[in-house]
Amino acid sequence: MTDTDREIPPTPGDTLLFQNDRVRVWSMTLEPHGIFDFHQHHHDHVVVWPEPGIAQGQDLGDEDWGISQVAEPGFVLYKTVGRKQPLTPHRIRNLEDRTVTHFIIELLDESPSEHELPWEHNDRGSFTK
Repeated sequence: MTDTDREIPPTPGDTLLFQNDRVRVWSMTLEPHGIFDFHQHHHDHVVVWPEPGIAQGQDLGDEDWGISQVAEPGFVLYKTVGRKQPLTPHRIRNLEDRTVTHFIIELLDESPSEHELPWEHNDRGSFTK
């Protein structure tokens, strides 16, 4: 079985912290140089880094780890996934020599956009893809 043949979970974190009919809040804790394997986002979401961290992401099918997140405390990302299809499955790895945790808040209401829109973020870090 290849990566493209396997079932990709829609769980964007390792621990579900809260859920109601409008939001789900996940934490993702990455051990030093650890990887959170392929997953897929089906909902618009907010990512919050309360502490600094450096991580890379890799889209399914890509050879390179072409996604970069450099977070200062309070770094916030927002992604409109849209209604048409989920995001491309991806995985993330911690480049730090220490454990890092960030939070993913899924917005369960229908997206106001039919299509995926570019990432938005505040000025407390960088995100490149």
